[in-house]
Amino acid sequence: MTAFTVLEDHAQWQTDFERRRRASYTAAGLGAAAAERMLQDARGDAGDWTVAEITDAGTRVGYVAVAMADADDTRAGRIGDLRVDAPHAGRGHERAAREWAEEWCARRGASRVDVRLTGPVGDLFDGYSVRGQLRARRVDSPPTPPAGVTVRPMTPAEYPGWLESEKAAYVSDIVRAGALGPEEAAHKSDRDFADLVPEGLTTPDHTFLVLEAAGERIGTGWLRHGHLPGVTYGYSLHVQERHRGKGFGRAAMTAGEQAALTAGDGTLMFTVWGGNDVAMGLYTSAGYRVVEESRSKDVPRPAA
Repeated sequence: MTAFTVLEDHAQWQTDFERRRRASYTAAGLGAAAAERMLQDARGDAGDWTVAEITDAGTRVGYVAVAMADADDTRAGRIGDLRVDAPHAGRGHERAAREWAEEWCARRGASRVDVRLTGPVGDLFDGYSVRGQLRARRVDSPPTPPAGVTVRPMTPAEYPGWLESEKAAYVSDIVRAGALGPEEAAHKSDRDFADLVPEGLTTPDHTFLVLEAAGERIGTGWLRHGHLPGVTYGYSLHVQERHRGKGFGRAAMTAGEQAALTAGDGTLMFTVWGGNDVAMGLYTSAGYRVVEESRSKDVPRPAA
């Protein structure tokens, strides 16, 4: 029978957790320094986790870690880790641990439970909606320039219209992923863009691009260099809707990869929101691996 014991000292769990996370980030294509930077963020959160030992007939078989957070005016629970050791996997411990974690969160007022996955978990979280994926790819050599597509810097005259379009697209992505409602998403968009590009087109370490084909604008790109050591983050590699289905999506990714190399970074990373299955398929075919996947599920509060 699966049982759970909350640990007062979870140093052993944290050592194991960090080892697994580091290996996962490295396997996804991040260099050692970038993996360590991401691990620092995870390590900072770990102090807030409640960690329970999963046991079966008195034998430890794994760990589950949970926490509470206020996210965008929503009281949310988080499953920070759920690990069953290989010799004990597939015996129902994983599902029991997930249910224990959900109940733990619900009893503390959570209306939603979030989980961030860094490796295969089978169908354990199939009932959770995919909110987004962080993807990355090593760029070891200059990509082949796409035929018929030219890339140039964005002009000051183009920037205001681009900014409004990007903010609106960001709101749509958040709403489609089910993360927030339209009004909350709009507020988040305003805050995030003010933080990310405080100096607009001249914000340091940012590149703004325009893609053209046959003399016509077909898309744009927005990238931040040095997001992590050796990593450029692609905030947006966008192809206008009427030009989609013509191979320009891959051209936009190639432009981003070239911009990353030019800035001295060897990895391109970006987020794709849940619900955008077409983009996920494109990125998979282009060799972009999932670094982390965020999922969530609404949970009913227990009866008083």
